[in-house]
Amino acid sequence: MGLRVLLWGRGVSALGDGLWFTTWALFFTRVLGLPLVTVGVGMAVAGAAGLLAAVPLGAVADRHDPRAVLAAITVVRALAMASYLAVDGTWSFLAATVAFTAPANGGNAVRTALIAGLVADHADRVRALARQRVAQHVGYAIGAGVGALVLTADTRAAYTAAIAANVVTFGVLAATTLAVRKPSRPDGRRADPRVVVRDRPYLAVVAVTSVLSLCWAMLSTGLPLWLSRATDLPLALGGVVVVVSSAGIAVLQVPASRFARDPEQAARTAVRSGVVLAASCALLATTAGGAGAVGAAVVVAAALLHVVGEAGYVAAGWGLSVGLMREEARGAYQGASEAATATVQLFGPAVFTFALGGLGAGGWLAAAAIFLAAAAPVPALTRWAARTRAMPGRPARTST
Repeated sequence: MGLRVLLWGRGVSALGDGLWFTTWALFFTRVLGLPLVTVGVGMAVAGAAGLLAAVPLGAVADRHDPRAVLAAITVVRALAMASYLAVDGTWSFLAATVAFTAPANGGNAVRTALIAGLVADHADRVRALARQRVAQHVGYAIGAGVGALVLTADTRAAYTAAIAANVVTFGVLAATTLAVRKPSRPDGRRADPRVVVRDRPYLAVVAVTSVLSLCWAMLSTGLPLWLSRATDLPLALGGVVVVVSSAGIAVLQVPASRFARDPEQAARTAVRSGVVLAASCALLATTAGGAGAVGAAVVVAAALLHVVGEAGYVAAGWGLSVGLMREEARGAYQGASEAATATVQLFGPAVFTFALGGLGAGGWLAAAAIFLAAAAPVPALTRWAARTRAMPGRPARTST
């Protein structure tokens, strides 16, 4: 068994993710009675720990069976989730949050490396990753719907049941991961995991493309803030945009993978995605003080552009991070890619909060400029990285 069973496991696990991320804020503050500052600091510390853990966890998967490594990470996160039921103060909350959050980026890296070991052709790898993401979005949407019921009940029993259900979904993911056939391993000596740290061309590519992941904070933080402070549009429009985005990704992500069949094509797709995301920002800037059907239509149009840009960026990210990695260090390279994206996500909400709060509509134009500036050098950096990859009869260089 291979990708299909992994696909089902990812979908079930994503259901638990949607359930948890819909309910965790109120569980922490209303049930556990934790101050908002404590929750914020705990999440920040856990996020920072995740940045540090991504490459080492990926490197472990290079030296051992990635199925076992991914299953172990999943079990650790399941136990950490269950431990939330025993949290009785700041320190136990911090321990549970670090144990739950810190391995997540590494788990994503190992999953990508595992899929790369199951699929040899680059275009097929990107397509397989796209299907995994579609399953993730479908599961997440279902889980968020169930989470809404938990929030409606708003009782300790309901939150406890949600946590228990999430633990079960992690168990399903661990079991399905172990059921996957053993992935292939590249011939020859395994690379030193530190090789990715010395691979400046690769790091440059994933660094600039990861900036495009600001598109997620654009919807989760920027749009709700904008609707509430700068327009007379209904706040519920933000929910409509989330639905449009989820449905759009489910429809477009696999077709978008066709535009990242090799690193050169993926680089061009990254540029186009940056332009489309910038256009989405520019459209939103025109809705300052907007109201009524026209304003809502502009927001929805911006959301549609956002979907296209996001799907293209994600496909391009896979095409570059997988297409330019060294096969003998798949996990370490994917760990570096995950760490780059997680770093941007750590600061993403602050970027939009300060930009829109301080510059108003100009904040959207500043965000558009960031997307364009990040996308512009991708082709040149990709060509630099491609020149340092292994060529027939010549060893690869890791820096120039």
